[in-house]
Amino acid sequence: MDRPTWDEYFMEMAELTRKRSTCLRRGVGAVIVKDNRVMATGYNGVPKGITHCETTGCLRQQLNVPSGQRHELCRGLHAEQNAIIQAANLGQSIDGATLYCTTQPCVICTKMIINAGIKRVVIKESYPDELAEQMAREAGLVIDVLGERK
Repeated sequence: MDRPTWDEYFMEMAELTRKRSTCLRRGVGAVIVKDNRVMATGYNGVPKGITHCETTGCLRQQLNVPSGQRHELCRGLHAEQNAIIQAANLGQSIDGATLYCTTQPCVICTKMIINAGIKRVVIKESYPDELAEQMAREAGLVIDVLGERK
C-alpha cells in the first residue's frame, strides 16, 4: 500500500485548495491542521463580494509591481490570510497548529502566522522573502519543505 505521510496528505489538500484561487499571477492554497485535523483552508483571491481580477484585471500587473514587492497593492488576500480568517470566523483555535502552504509565506503572512500561534509551516515552493525568513527564525517558527527542515 502506497499511503502518503501526513505532510504529503495535507499538502495534497493545499494543492486542491489552490485550484480555487482567482489570482491571475500566482495561485496559492493553504490548509491549517491541528492534531491531524483540518481546521481551515484558504486560497488567494479578492474578499467576498468583490469582483474577481479576471474581470477587473490585475492591479499589480497594471502598475508593473514586481513579484515580492508592495503586497498592499493588490485587491486580493493571500491564501494564508484567508485560512487564518476562516479559522477565526469558525471559532477554531489554531494555536499550536501547522500550516500547509503551496508557496512559502511572505513577510505579511509570516507575521500573521506567528501571532496566530501557528508553530510549523510546511511549504512546497520557496518564495524569496529574506525578512519573512528572518522573522520566522527569530520567532522559532519551523518551516519545512515537505518534511525537510529549511
